[in-house]
Amino acid sequence: MEKRMYHGLRMLGRLAITVLIGLLMALGVPTSAAVAAGFTPSLSHSSSKLAYVANSESNDVSVIDTASNKVTATIRVGAEPTRIAVIPNDTEAYVSNSGSDDVSVIDTSSNKVTATVPVGKALFGVAMAADGTHAYVTNMGSDDVSVIDTATNKVTATIPVGDGPMGIVTSSDGDLAYVANRFSGDVSVIDTSSNKVTATVPVGKAPFGVAMAADGTHAYVTNMGSNNVSVINTATDEVTGTILVGEAPQGIAVDSQGRAWIANYDSDKVSVIDTASNKVTATMPVGEAPEGVAVSPDATRIYVTNRGSNNVSVIGGASATIPVGDGPGGVAIATGPASSQGS
Repeated sequence: MEKRMYHGLRMLGRLAITVLIGLLMALGVPTSAAVAAGFTPSLSHSSSKLAYVANSESNDVSVIDTASNKVTATIRVGAEPTRIAVIPNDTEAYVSNSGSDDVSVIDTSSNKVTATVPVGKALFGVAMAADGTHAYVTNMGSDDVSVIDTATNKVTATIPVGDGPMGIVTSSDGDLAYVANRFSGDVSVIDTSSNKVTATVPVGKAPFGVAMAADGTHAYVTNMGSNNVSVINTATDEVTGTILVGEAPQGIAVDSQGRAWIANYDSDKVSVIDTASNKVTATMPVGEAPEGVAVSPDATRIYVTNRGSNNVSVIGGASATIPVGDGPGGVAIATGPASSQGS
């Protein structure tokens, strides 16, 4: 009973802090965390885009209108959806289903699943090629990456990588893919033209998520087991920095302003890194067990999935907390040609 009361009070405290920050930002009052992260609080919104959230425990995807921050549709997919990526022209979303070992392809105009693609075992991450011609899916259970031709929705290649591949990101020029291998503690670098691993980069303990700088010069890897982020120079494929963040960092996204956003699963906070200095400039409270992160196209709002509280925290602009399905994990925002998916 005492434990439940403590948990309830802790949740109420976090909710009050989040609501207070949201109210202050909506009123244009600069909060210390928002200012430190480089935000200018504003009520204005960019043109409406849709955010897609994979809910692993309810086996569905929540569709959020980012103009209103409300769920406008819920789409049934496969079993235990974990991550999601939107094709650059915004016409389709690809959802990795860990429990059913397949990928659901969603037509974003109708919000219906139009194809189901079998891949490897216990899949996790999914990322799009810059030109949208291929989707790359990490398979934790078979230690490889499946390459899907998005024109035919067929697997055209399978690439062996490290042990327990999870997060994956592709470079802006489409030439490379970086894969975080949780159990071997390294990152596999894939040449997408040959579909072969060209380098293996040791990082921290239990690497989970990976994101790319807008200019492609660095990749950022969250290490869940060592509570830090490894910075990889993509020209040399060597780690050039290690940044301490919160507890059990998982999802990561890098915005166009040079900020990396990290969801710290065990500390219920988001760390913000200035990638120019490789220093944490702000730490913000969100919901319980934050896992996924995505950035709006204009870099003014951050969407964070909270697996433990079944909602999405919106940081920046008119901040909000959006109820979604059960066990939200991956999140991606339809952004058009400059698409940047969350990890």
